[in-house]
Amino acid sequence: MSPLDEKLRRVFPDEVVNKRLARLHQVSRLPRFISEYAVKRICGDDPSPADLARLSEFVSTYYPEPRDRDRILHELMSRGEYTILDEFRVSVDPKRGLRKVEIPSLGVRDAGILPEVLAEHRDLLGSGVWGIARLIYDPSLGEGGQTPIVVVEFDPIQYSGVDLARFKDGRAEFSTDEWIDVLMNTVGVNPSAYSRREKLLYLTRLVPLAEPNVNLMELGPRATGKSFVYKNISYYVRLYSGGSVSPAVLFFHGTLRTVGDLGVRDCVVFDEISKIRFSNPDEMVGKLKDYMESGEYERGMAKRIRSTCSIVFLGNLEVVGRSPAQDPLQVLPSVMRGDSALLDRIHGLLPGWELPKIEQPEVHLSSGYGFVADYFCEILHLLRGEDFRHLIEERVRLRADGGRVTIRDHKAIVRLSAGLLKLLFPHGEFSDDELSEVVSLAVEYRQRIHEMLRAVSPGEFEPKRLGFEVV
Repeated sequence: MSPLDEKLRRVFPDEVVNKRLARLHQVSRLPRFISEYAVKRICGDDPSPADLARLSEFVSTYYPEPRDRDRILHELMSRGEYTILDEFRVSVDPKRGLRKVEIPSLGVRDAGILPEVLAEHRDLLGSGVWGIARLIYDPSLGEGGQTPIVVVEFDPIQYSGVDLARFKDGRAEFSTDEWIDVLMNTVGVNPSAYSRREKLLYLTRLVPLAEPNVNLMELGPRATGKSFVYKNISYYVRLYSGGSVSPAVLFFHGTLRTVGDLGVRDCVVFDEISKIRFSNPDEMVGKLKDYMESGEYERGMAKRIRSTCSIVFLGNLEVVGRSPAQDPLQVLPSVMRGDSALLDRIHGLLPGWELPKIEQPEVHLSSGYGFVADYFCEILHLLRGEDFRHLIEERVRLRADGGRVTIRDHKAIVRLSAGLLKLLFPHGEFSDDELSEVVSLAVEYRQRIHEMLRAVSPGEFEPKRLGFEVV
């Protein structure tokens, strides 16, 4: 065990896990934030063969594969009850007086739930909670068209009662270099395989999870971990991977009267954006631009909805060495490629082409200790409520050589910088040099957006070079 691992276990004894264990084949089907919880709860830091057998049994018993759906429903109907691990979410239908539970692995959207269970676990009413639920089947409850399945017990398997103040105090025990390596291990990659710049680029992916209303784009080659971070580090994220996305799913469903993902998630990710298709392009792009500018949107009968959800656009880009081999604009879907108003609302472009491919597990994946993913997920969620923007406003002066700093430039750099500060210095202590390093990255990301805008509309966007000074 490295000195950093020992220190991390001493400062955060209950919140860290050996990341090598999270790659065990017994939990490979589970999202990372669930597999690490299961590993720590069942196996500890040095699992025996018996521990691994219990872990395998836990997964196979409670977390069914999609092909098992009909078998499980049959057993539920035959035996009258079944226990299952899934992400459960409750929506309210006041017109029919129903609380409807969504059980994704069973394809059920309108199961019932006992009032006392919902009263104890009110987080089910938000974006959903992972946990183990005992279900019963009672045909007499199916009157009125509701599925006669009821959640009668629920045991969440997510951290609750996370102490952000303790997390901040613990951060003060580490140097900046140590903390960066802790974060790299936490997201599952080996910090020794990355340069300092590459580490900061990689960790920038977490900014939309820690800072509200950040719009980030990353373009780069396949296999650099772009979507992995968003799929595995937070259950407050919704990732769309190619295919069609409708206004009902993203904004508001008029028939079901339910708020879309932008209203209930911390972050919405459009993966493989060249393959994304909007079912109603004009409506989608118009509402996206409105939301990315103001943090509000409306659709149909829904009143104007305010949200702090961040938006991330991910695209695959051909590279030669560590440089793009194609025009980044060509990676974008046609609805984005020529829309300078939409591009201008993206705060920064992360150069994913500079990051190495994750090809060798023993080289690129973490074998050290990092925060348990669902604990860190909650920390990121809580950091969204912290205000670090004023630290940038008070100590940084932006400039633009050859042009002017626009309102959108200013907003973008402040938000990106604040998010990076939260990740690296949640305790609020940093030097002028460290502040300059963070802001320099944010300025660089925004500068790339400006270059894209220049390519799309050279008559509207003047050539300029963004800069700053710490005062």
